[in-house]
Parts: sequence; C-alpha cells; structure tokens
Amino acid sequence: MEIAYFVVGLLFLIIGAEALVRGASRSAAVLGISPLVIGLTVVAFGTSSPELAVSIKAALSGQANIALGNVVGSNIFNVLFILGVASLIVPLVVSRQLMRIDVPLMILVSVIVLFFSLDGMISFVDGVIFFVGLIIYVWFLIYQSRKESAKVNAEYSKEFGVDGFSKLDWAKNIGLVIGGLLLLVIGSRWLVESAVSFAQYMGVSELVVGLTIVAAGTSLPEVVTSIIAAVRGERDIAVGNVVGSNIFNIMGVLGISSIVAPSGIEVSTALVGFDIPVMIVVALACFPIFFTGGIISRKEGVLFLLYYVAYTMYLVLAASQHDALPMFSSVMFYFAIPLTLVTIFVVALQEMRKRKQVS
Repeated sequence: MEIAYFVVGLLFLIIGAEALVRGASRSAAVLGISPLVIGLTVVAFGTSSPELAVSIKAALSGQANIALGNVVGSNIFNVLFILGVASLIVPLVVSRQLMRIDVPLMILVSVIVLFFSLDGMISFVDGVIFFVGLIIYVWFLIYQSRKESAKVNAEYSKEFGVDGFSKLDWAKNIGLVIGGLLLLVIGSRWLVESAVSFAQYMGVSELVVGLTIVAAGTSLPEVVTSIIAAVRGERDIAVGNVVGSNIFNIMGVLGISSIVAPSGIEVSTALVGFDIPVMIVVALACFPIFFTGGIISRKEGVLFLLYYVAYTMYLVLAASQHDALPMFSSVMFYFAIPLTLVTIFVVALQEMRKRKQVS
C-alpha cells in the first residue's frame, strides 16, 4: 500500500504541475504577459510546484530532513541529471542573461543556504529574507525581459504564445489551475507519508530518502520540460528552466516552508557538512562550463551524469555503512574531483585566451 501511495502521489504531483503550468501560462499570455517572462517565471516556478507542495507538507508535519533534503537533492538532480541528459540530446545554448545574472544568483543563494544553516536552523526570518529576495528577482526578470534578443523572444513565443481565447478557454484554464493545485496538495501528502514509511522500512534516514527518491520524483516535471525543449531545439528554455527552478527551490520552496513551519526548519549536521556544500559545488561547476563558449557540450553532459551517479552511490554506501565507502570516498576526494576542477579551469582559461585573441 505504501508503494501504491507513493506512485499515485507522484503521479498526482506530475499531473498537477502540468495542469497548473498549462492553465497559468495560457492565462498569463492572454493577460498580455510576454512569453519570455512566462517561461522564466510561471513555467520555471510551476515545474517546482511539486517541491513546494512536498516541502511545505513535510515542514508542517515536522519532517525537516525531507523538507530541506528535497530542496537540496532537487537542485543537485536538476543540474547534474537534467542538464546532463538534455545536453546529450543536443548541445545546450546558454543565454547571456543566464551567465551574467541567473547562474551567479543561483550560486549566491546556495551559499546563503549554508550560511543560514550554520546555527542548525532555517528560521522564520531566514525564510522571509528568501521570499522577499524572490519577489525582487521576479520583478527584475520582468524588467530584464524587455532587453532580450529577438531570437530568444521568438523561441519563447513559439512555446508559450496563444492565438484566440474564448470564455470557455478561460473556464478550462481556471479549472486546470484549481485542479492542479488540488492534485499537488493530495499528492504531496501521500508522497511524504509513504517516503517516511520507506525510510523506516529500509532502515535509512529520512534525509537520504529526501535527497534521492523524493528529490528525483518531485523534479520529474523539470525533466520532462527540459528534455522536450531540447528535442524541439528550444535550448534556452531547457537551460533556463533548470536554473530558474533551482533559484525558486531555494528562495521560494525553502523560504515559504521555513515561514509556515511551526518553529523553522531544523538542519542536520549531515546536510551542513556534506550535501549543502555539494549543492554549492554543483552550482559553481555551472559557471565555468556555461562561460566557455555559452554551450553545454555532450562531453560536459556526460561529466554531469557521472557525478550524479557518484553522488547517489555515496549516499547509498554511507546509509548502509558499506565496506567500500572509505575507498570510494578517497577516489572521489583525491582523484575525480580535483581532476574535474583542473579540467574546467583549463578549459575556461583557453576560452578566455581565445576571446582575447579575437578582440
């Protein structure tokens, strides 16, 4: 029964997010909001609605590890897995705005999460700071969208524009929004309750379940959106959806969850000591890769996927206290991570030299 609740809850989250995004994006288009802004806000944030629903439910129920682990795990999954898979389909183009503004902001808010967590708590005040920051960020996106290139605007218009809208259409889309929200509420409840049962049954912590099963499950709308966008050649949407969702996960999901939680969200030492730093490193890894030519190549996509597999393996080995854990940790710490950082640095340096020669 717990497996059935988990699967049905996950389906409700995915269907609810899709209904919410479709109804809200079409309604926003009719109200005169530009397709680019819809893509950067309504769609990116709408695909994060499962994370929001699950984290709020977990925070209210006192399952802090699931609430925060869901956010941290989703952000790691979004970058390493989703961008990795999408770039294997087609090399992803990164817009200038993402490189100049959104990626640095993603890195900054990831660091702030660690700073706020040092006292062992994401408090009500911390949540308010995140939420106010989100409002400022959305306002800035709307302002900045006026300066975007015609090519980017055309890509978003093709995906999110509408032609003609009747009263029946209004009714349908309002119904989609309301129905989507209801499914999110019900799905989040079943998913969280079954995830807690899984953790108890398998003898692992709720944190591990939140970082893996729950995080990957709630990120499925981002997976679908980014992969479909990559297949269609809408590469700005594929990357923008991931970066926008990561920012919303921290400033929106974590912010709102810590506001509604009775006494804030408690942060475990494992998150502070390992998983949140991994989230920061993953965000930092985006910066030079996004900077080098403005393209995420297939090779870089493979690297992202390999690192996600390695991160998941570490969580599994650590949870089971497997004998292979010390050797695996040593290989990752002393060989794989330094080699990757050196490779990224060399590639970035070569790219900068090329640009200087061209100029």
